Amino acid sequence: MGFTFKKFHITDDHTAMKVGTDGVLLGAWAAGGLKILDIGTGTGLMALMMAQRFPSARIDGIEIDEGALEDSRFNTLQSPFKDRINIINTSLQDYHPCTDTQEKGIYDAIVCNPPYFINSLKNPLQQRTTARHTDTLSHQELVFHAARLLKEHGTLSVIIPSDNKELLEAEAVFNGLSTERIVNIKTRTSKPVKRCMIEFKKGLTMHSSVSEEVLTNSDNTRTEWYHNLTKEFYINKDSEE
Repeated sequence: MGFTFKKFHITDDHTAMKVGTDGVLLGAWAAGGLKILDIGTGTGLMALMMAQRFPSARIDGIEIDEGALEDSRFNTLQSPFKDRINIINTSLQDYHPCTDTQEKGIYDAIVCNPPYFINSLKNPLQQRTTARHTDTLSHQELVFHAARLLKEHGTLSVIIPSDNKELLEAEAVFNGLSTERIVNIKTRTSKPVKRCMIEFKKGLTMHSSVSEEVLTNSDNTRTEWYHNLTKEFYINKDSEE
């Protein structure tokens, strides 16, 4: 099983978190560069999407879950981008790729679909709990270590529930990151904002852009924005995610 995109296939037999809309949205939207880090790569979906979008980039994907590691390594090796993606078994907190004593940032861009449930009821399946709850990666830790690993003016792009937006922005400011772009996302026009995609930049930015987008039309087809964003990945215009 899994999910087939235009240029690669995702097998997700061993990971609790399957291919979902959040990962596809962020992978299609996030800023890139020559050196990219995917935090909590899972199946390798976003690492593969970034490799497709940025043909000169080299991507590192880090992951702590053994099942996800198996899937991400398999998916990467089966893809046309295998020579540019490196999957590493480590937590963000223990990841120290820099060799000099000052640990200057080495990444132009970092992407992360982070754990987002805070102080909520845990899922009895431990894999899914690790992937969805902030126990193993708090917002504070995410932003602190992203700032450590980013080059000056590098970007951190995330997708989070709208309820978590203010907390994450506050942590970003504390760690020297400024908000560059925000996209507030609704599933339908009549629904409240469900998700936020945020791009933070290391250092000060002169201005930030904020927009609001909708995923689904009244006839259950993708909106023009959603279609245009993902058309290089989805095989059919309105195939199931």
